[in-house]
Formats: sequence, C-alpha cells, structure tokens
Amino acid sequence: MNDAHLHMVVNHFPIIGLFFGIGILLYGIIRKNTTLINTAYSIFIICMIMGKISMFTGEKGEDIVENLGISHDLIHEHEELAEGFMKVMYALGLTSILGLYFNRKKHPKAIFLAYLVITLSIISAVLSKSVGTSGGEIRHTEIREASVNTVNSTEHEEVGK
Repeated sequence: MNDAHLHMVVNHFPIIGLFFGIGILLYGIIRKNTTLINTAYSIFIICMIMGKISMFTGEKGEDIVENLGISHDLIHEHEELAEGFMKVMYALGLTSILGLYFNRKKHPKAIFLAYLVITLSIISAVLSKSVGTSGGEIRHTEIREASVNTVNSTEHEEVGK
C-alpha cells in the first residue's frame, strides 16, 4: 500500500466522524448527559488525529498522483482547502480536550465549552464538504463542475437535433 492509497483509506474518517460527533454532542447537550458529551469530544479528537494523518499521507501521495498525469492545480486546490479545514479541526480537537478536562473537574463553564465545540464542529462539517469534493474531483472527473456543464450542454444539443 503506497501513500496515495493510504490517504484514500484514512481521509473519510475525519469527515464522517464529524457528523457522528455532531449528532452525539447535540443529543448529549439536549439530554444534559456528560457521558454523551464526552463521547462526542473523544470522536472529535480522533477526527483531528485522523485529519492530521490524512494531511501527512496526502502530502506524501501527491507526487504519485501527479505522476499519473493529474493536474497540479486540482491537487493544489484540494491541499489548500484541506489546510484551512485542518486549522478548524485543530481548534475543534484542542477545545474538545479542554471540554473533557472541564467535564472531569465539573467546571461550571463546561456547558459553554460544549456550545463552542458544537459551533466549531458545524464549521468543520461545512468546510469538509469542499475538501471532500475537491479531493474526489482529482480522480473522479465525472463530478467536476466542468464535466457536468459539458454533459448538460451536450444533452441540450442532442435534444435540439
């Protein structure tokens, strides 16, 4: 297994994990259940770690994919979006660690931290859409905007004939 393959294996975890974590955290906040809130924090910490691994393997796999004739511009765009996503993921992971600490100490401000974490997680989830799509576009030409426009214009031309 090379780094490009490893990247494709691990890059789904931070994105999918975010959505599970958001659901669990929201339910934990509504139920005022510290165990659920801590579970969500743990998921977000794992998402941050898997995101870092994804960045590392993506960086190492970049040359492999470029040697397959893939546009450097597509890869660079994906890389830039991933870097922005990871900045928010680092904040989310570190805030989640702080949240675990606050909950363990039964700190009176723990609930405010939960609201900060839910906000960061939603921002991360929104950013994950762009990162995931730009990564998919690298090898899945059928999802690129230009491909969709080309197919649509070809369909319109065929209808007119």
